[in-house]
Amino acid sequence: MEIYKPSDDSLFFAEFLEGYLLKKQKKAVEELKYLDMGCGSCILAEATSKFFPKNNILCVDINPEAVKLAKSKCFKAIKSNLFAKISKKKRFDLITFNAPYLPENKLEDDESKLITTGGEKGDEISLKFIKQAKEHLNKDGKIFLLVSSLTPLDKINKFKPKIIAEKNLFFEKLYILQFSS
Repeated sequence: MEIYKPSDDSLFFAEFLEGYLLKKQKKAVEELKYLDMGCGSCILAEATSKFFPKNNILCVDINPEAVKLAKSKCFKAIKSNLFAKISKKKRFDLITFNAPYLPENKLEDDESKLITTGGEKGDEISLKFIKQAKEHLNKDGKIFLLVSSLTPLDKINKFKPKIIAEKNLFFEKLYILQFSS
């Protein structure tokens, strides 16, 4: 199974995370727990590992190859469909997800759909994630979700996200949304 290769969205998200964590006090960050949902190539886990000890980072992906890659990079990693295999008691201070956010394209092959398509309309996986992530967030924790202008935002906006970063690309606009506990 193919691993999502870092593209404009991943690079934008990693750069944002590094800037966000640079503003935090180092001692406070070292004690935080971080979840990289949909870790893929581990670009976000690697960006945060400059600030978090690796043993405070958990990488999760539905793709067994991505989990294998994360483990080869010395991250704790599990194969799970979103939070299905994460204990209900497990809490994090920071949760990120560079979700598959594109609307379904009937011409796209199944393997490619798994890493790019967020459902029929493009928001279904993000909506499931938001609902489940809040149950795993520590008090004062943050959830960052990357979406696109191609993703319908009407249902996502019901969770009252704050747009904290955006980037224009030639065919879409990327947004990093913040949800708080």
